Amino acid sequence: MSWWVLHLDMDQFIAAVEIRRRPELKGLPVVVGGSGDPTQPRQVVATASYEAREFGVHSGMPVRAAYKKCPQAIFLPSDPAAYEAASTEVMDTLRAFPVVVEVWGWDECFVGAETGDPEQLAADLRAAVVERTTLTCSIGIGDNKVRAKLATTFAKQPRSHAAPFEQAGQRDLDGVYRLTAANWREVMNHRNVRELWGIGSRMERNLNELGIVTVADLAAADLDVLRQRFGPRMGAWYAALGRGLGDTEVTDVPREPVSRSREETFPHDLAEPDEIVDQVRRIAVEVTRDVVAEGRSIQRVSVKVRFRNFYTPIKSRKLPEITQDPEVIAAAALEVLEKFDLNRPVRLLGVRVEFAPPQQTSHPEPALDQGEIGETVPGDEEADDREDPSGGTDSVLLEPSTSALEDRGDPVGDGQPEAEQTQGGQDHHHAVPGESQHRDRPRSPGTTDQGDGAQEREHRGELDHAGGQGQGDEGAW
Repeated sequence: MSWWVLHLDMDQFIAAVEIRRRPELKGLPVVVGGSGDPTQPRQVVATASYEAREFGVHSGMPVRAAYKKCPQAIFLPSDPAAYEAASTEVMDTLRAFPVVVEVWGWDECFVGAETGDPEQLAADLRAAVVERTTLTCSIGIGDNKVRAKLATTFAKQPRSHAAPFEQAGQRDLDGVYRLTAANWREVMNHRNVRELWGIGSRMERNLNELGIVTVADLAAADLDVLRQRFGPRMGAWYAALGRGLGDTEVTDVPREPVSRSREETFPHDLAEPDEIVDQVRRIAVEVTRDVVAEGRSIQRVSVKVRFRNFYTPIKSRKLPEITQDPEVIAAAALEVLEKFDLNRPVRLLGVRVEFAPPQQTSHPEPALDQGEIGETVPGDEEADDREDPSGGTDSVLLEPSTSALEDRGDPVGDGQPEAEQTQGGQDHHHAVPGESQHRDRPRSPGTTDQGDGAQEREHRGELDHAGGQGQGDEGAW
């Protein structure tokens, strides 16, 4: 008996839930997002069925663009309550087994178990989920979370080009794949670094500039060079990632939020600087009041600006001292805003505040958000600059809470989400549409899933923080 980490990912989850309650839609192109009216502006696709994906429809694209690609598709409004209920069915099914279930969102979780036959366990879990919910899933098996997560990518590919795991073919193991230290090099070394968990297009470019192109290159990279380029924490993380190293702990204990944010997509783009300043101040005050109501203090402030062309830089700074004063936070947010070049109309603004540890009374050390790909560890007086993954510039790092919306991996490029106002998502699963806040939990590096999982999660940031609605073009921080 050994400890194994399994990663379970539901197949086209939102679309599957809709098809489950409307069986007549099976086999048809189905697009879920916003109000379900493809003629309405600023709505984003939350998910597309496999049949719709064949026409180039994917999550995160404007619903209007999806309609142009596939006008014959069935367009449905998002129903987060239904997805939450279906997710609960799935997770309760898994908890009936002698395993530990760590939920990462509506459609995804890690499962930890002592077993001598992880493939059989995976097959049993898949069968139980189908029997109870009629929904299907894929399962990756690993000796840590990184490998289990990547294994799911291959599990979603019936004719995977990855080398098969030991004893494959002796049973019907469709939808299951094992990736461990034993076959890591064979399966991963020749692959582009972009296929790793947590590396998106921007990070890929950064690594390429260092001469790092393949996973093997990253595994052999000089640790000091990586630390110098990406900071001590992230540099060490990327070095470990190239070797497939990762966390083996699976826990069902809820994690404490580490931050909260509010975002707003405006009905009309903001062009006047005074308008932008007023909105950032308002959002900063609102999110601070939310945090103070929870009895928390703030040690860091980030501002997100999404321009008309969907370029989405994010800048942040550490506060000189922790505070609960909304005016102090608003002033800090406006200081950060001054670092943006506001030379284009703005469609979205957001403010994120990072909590100080509850017991902390002295000046806090800077906390590195591992969602901030490619940044260096910021100093006390420095503002760290980065681009929002959901803005088409990098991959979205999974959080244990916001990974729920769908199979991701289709690169941003032919359209970014358009949506109505929302302001984030909650740290567990998803928030309701409208003025939601998201309470971010400690992040573990995530991925742009490929394969079947490819079409959805590249834009998970927007979707998760829009409560799965496809009504917000908000992204992960």
